[in-house]
Amino acid sequence: MLLENQSALIYGAGGAIGGAVARAFAREGARVFLAGRTQARLDAVAADIHASGGHAETALLDALDATAVERHADDVAQRAGGIDIALNAIGVAHVQGTPLAELSLADFEHPVATYTRSNFVTAKAVARHMAAKGSGVILTLSTPGARLPGPGYLGNCVASAAVEAMSRHLAGELGAQGIRVVCIRPHAIPEAAAMGSHTRDVFRPMAERAGLSVEEMLAGAAGGTLLKRLPTLDQFANTAVFLASKHAGAITGTVANLSCGFLVD
Repeated sequence: MLLENQSALIYGAGGAIGGAVARAFAREGARVFLAGRTQARLDAVAADIHASGGHAETALLDALDATAVERHADDVAQRAGGIDIALNAIGVAHVQGTPLAELSLADFEHPVATYTRSNFVTAKAVARHMAAKGSGVILTLSTPGARLPGPGYLGNCVASAAVEAMSRHLAGELGAQGIRVVCIRPHAIPEAAAMGSHTRDVFRPMAERAGLSVEEMLAGAAGGTLLKRLPTLDQFANTAVFLASKHAGAITGTVANLSCGFLVD
């Protein structure tokens, strides 16, 4: 197993992406700690992991609360003997598809403030425990919005670009302590939207402006990729497993492009 005897802390573990990664990490032998804001969703992911013979523990946690995140990371590190892997996969509903002339300052600022604060808070909390061991992997999550010229993605664009920039900077600062930092940038994942997550809430206004259903809009997005499809949850989760494993030991300070060729690096 690729992650045997590793401890993995996942923020936003009750969401579609966080849950998929948690299941994949557990399948590969990691002891998984699930943090999120909705106990029922965390319990559902933990139940799947337990049913498959894995180990999972849950905790209600607001990833914007620096004190609570620090305290939780300390508790996880104490019980697990350290933190080897951390993924920030939180998701918040935010405005997309609204042009600049109609976009309020609050709607612009919301994703920027939320995603940058959360990634700062969680990275800081886990990095000191990883540094104490001289190794660790921090995974962050971005979107193609980081590279899109618009229109209608201004808050998402700035937030995603900031997370990618933060990941590169952290890789440079933490590398000498044995910590790798990699950002994962998927295109829209239809399964996540189908699960009724915040993803669907984000996509719905854009689809309605175009006179389409969310499913029709995603089908059109798939046609705009080189592979003529969009990534799956399994592909995202398996990529996260690889990046967290020793097989990716030479990879840091970069963005893993899971856009199916929508963006070409």
